[in-house]
Amino acid sequence: MSDSDHSMSFRRVTRRLALGGLFVVSGGWTFGGNALARATAAATDVVPAPAPDPAVAVWRDWNAAYEQAMWRCDRLQEFEAALAERVDGLWTVVSSPDGEETIVCSMAAVDRIIGERTDMAEIRARAEAELDARQAHFEVVATEIGYFEGLRAEQAGFARVEALLEALSETPAVSLSGVVGKLDAVLRNGADWDDRSSFPWPQIRSAREDLMRIGRQLTPHAFFPGG
Repeated sequence: MSDSDHSMSFRRVTRRLALGGLFVVSGGWTFGGNALARATAAATDVVPAPAPDPAVAVWRDWNAAYEQAMWRCDRLQEFEAALAERVDGLWTVVSSPDGEETIVCSMAAVDRIIGERTDMAEIRARAEAELDARQAHFEVVATEIGYFEGLRAEQAGFARVEALLEALSETPAVSLSGVVGKLDAVLRNGADWDDRSSFPWPQIRSAREDLMRIGRQLTPHAFFPGG
């Protein structure tokens, strides 16, 4: 074999071996020797992904339900504003024989004012008729603009929020993220309806922020609810 043939053959073999993952090591040709060593070393440097936290999963469901319920609450307030523009309130005025006038919003209020007085039977009848007419008008307008449907949706939404909040309290957390999720749900669910500056909301908020800060130091890329 000529030198040129030998050279060509060697180049072909070298290229084939290189493409096949063969590398020259001190002991001679070995299949994937250094690649395997590098892969093994790299594997030891990989931090295993944390196991999913069931509390975080429940928090995600709660958070979605909470946001939806708050949207429905805002929507219902829009319906109430529309009702206020078209309905003049569910009330009437009861005038006693001595000239005293009282605004009433229900027949129970009328009964408290009139009691068993027979001299006010006509006044009672007028008050009842006026309240019935206003109630009928209210129901027509409320149905027309979708108020009752919105009210039912809001009630169902907050019922789901409460159910998921209960489920979250019964779900053991297995990470700081899960604990943060529990505190976030309690804080947002309660502080929205109470004075945010009063006990225990500032304390719960502080504890949540402490846990988030510590958690980010330990696991910088972890997800923390409410963060």
